[in-house]
Amino acid sequence: MNIYGSDTRTLMGKATSLSRFQGKVTLIVNVASECGYTPQYAGLERLQQRYRERGFSVIGFPSNDFGEQEPGTPEQIQAFCTARYSVSFPLFEKVTTKPGPQQSPVYAELGKASGSLPKWNFGKYLVGRDGAVIEFYPSSVEPEDPKLVGAIEKALSSPPR
Repeated sequence: MNIYGSDTRTLMGKATSLSRFQGKVTLIVNVASECGYTPQYAGLERLQQRYRERGFSVIGFPSNDFGEQEPGTPEQIQAFCTARYSVSFPLFEKVTTKPGPQQSPVYAELGKASGSLPKWNFGKYLVGRDGAVIEFYPSSVEPEDPKLVGAIEKALSSPPR
């Protein structure tokens, strides 16, 4: 299953596709601005800076699913992420990650591919260059956890297809 075939929208609502990430290693994260895990934005940005030249990107999907901790408008979310954490990685539309009729097609695919859906904000999916989900990491796994960093480095050392 190739997650990079999924259509979505940018944070500001413009139709787009994840196909622009084909051939890259990505870390797809459901983010929120008012969560106890929100400081993970800093670690996510450090990963982005550390590995972007090697074909890596963090991809953020704001979600208000858990504790209503992402109530902001797209403009408020962008301003918060830029001012507080200097986020340079792409942010996409606010989505529903939970199963049901409102679930984002991206998260439906991620759940199907991995067998896991986020149970809280800052769930992370590591996706290989081929668009296949390598592994799901729950919120409690920090972005710079050695286990996650090791998996990113291993995926980056695999040649692009």
